[in-house]
Amino acid sequence: MGQATSNQCLTGKVAIVTGAARGIGRSAAIALAHAGAAIVGLDCCSNLFPNSGVKPSAPEDLNETGRLVQATGQPWLGQIVDQREFASLQSSAQQAAQRFGGIDILFANPGVQGFKPLLEMEDSDWQIHMDVNLTGTAKAIRAFAPYLVKQGGGRIIVTSSTQGKHGTKNGAAYSASKWGIIGLMKSAALELGVYGITVNALIPGLIDTELTRHEERYAQVLQAASKQPTGSDEETARQILASQSPLNLPWIDPDDVAPLVVFLASDAAHLISGATFDVTAGDSAHFR
Repeated sequence: MGQATSNQCLTGKVAIVTGAARGIGRSAAIALAHAGAAIVGLDCCSNLFPNSGVKPSAPEDLNETGRLVQATGQPWLGQIVDQREFASLQSSAQQAAQRFGGIDILFANPGVQGFKPLLEMEDSDWQIHMDVNLTGTAKAIRAFAPYLVKQGGGRIIVTSSTQGKHGTKNGAAYSASKWGIIGLMKSAALELGVYGITVNALIPGLIDTELTRHEERYAQVLQAASKQPTGSDEETARQILASQSPLNLPWIDPDDVAPLVVFLASDAAHLISGATFDVTAGDSAHFR
């Protein structure tokens, strides 16, 4: 990981990263630490959505993120917290502020994803996406933003998705939740700008994480391409996804997303707010 430029130096800053156990959250936590920030990493480390097909994160994953952050020489505080629980987020915010003297940056990042046709969807399938992805992000902002106000300003970055920019067959709940995050971000930017807080949204493409590398996801890719899933479809899915990518990439490494989080958290982005930033290996060309 390269050194931050002078206007992207985060020395003395305190960054909250939710969904820090792995994927984009882990990569962002490490990159923010390399830029000089102390890191508070939150993750639920449990199976919030058993029907999704995604292997859940575990406490040892969060511990590994902590080890990698501390290897940069920066301090780390890891907490197992469910983003749906506002009181727990408030407690985490209070502990972080007491430990490090304040909070400057929030990267609200966790998400769940499942695939089911609207006509087969249960209320619970819809609600888990809203509770974790959309309402959970709003709760994180509500819990941590008051501490940024006390600091006299700060940075908030939230994670949407390419699927928050277009519809997704059999993925209406996920797309709706991620589309909602963009509206949440823009509204928060209008409200919090008076306090010197910028709010922006990250739009990652198909990232190489457990959320995208499992049999249910492969089956969805094959079905969208009018192919029949066979039960072990990773290679076929990889070929399809690569053929659809302008840069011929089926998946994007989380480390290739993390530098944008550092930029948006830094003084270099002090006049950027209410905006979306894509790291999609060219899939953004499909957006309207």
